[in-house]
Amino acid sequence: QVQLVESGGGLVQAGGSLRLECAASGLTFSTYAMSWFRQAPGKDRDFVGGISRSGDITHYADSVKDRFTISRHNANNTGYLQMNSLKPEDTAVYYCGVSYSRTWPPQGYNYWGQGTQVTVSS
Repeated sequence: QVQLVESGGGLVQAGGSLRLECAASGLTFSTYAMSWFRQAPGKDRDFVGGISRSGDITHYADSVKDRFTISRHNANNTGYLQMNSLKPEDTAVYYCGVSYSRTWPPQGYNYWGQGTQVTVSS
């Protein structure tokens, strides 16, 4: 059974930092590209950033570029999202997704986590 479990969310003041984790099980993590998405209340789920299977390629949404960093540790089956200089508009539920697609950026996601809430106060 494949599981993706996000953790590390919480309440933080503007300008602060959080690190989210996405722990994968039931799959060979290194064979999947991984991305982070977020969804604010009443809005669509938006792409935040993605990382290739080996971790050598990343790309980010313009809104988070230079503030957020995606990484992964395949030996630990874990992906990360380091979020710095957080803004109130970053408030959302953050989801990790993995894709077996061999295209870049990935086309479609095979599995999703349940999400973790990030709230940034002004």
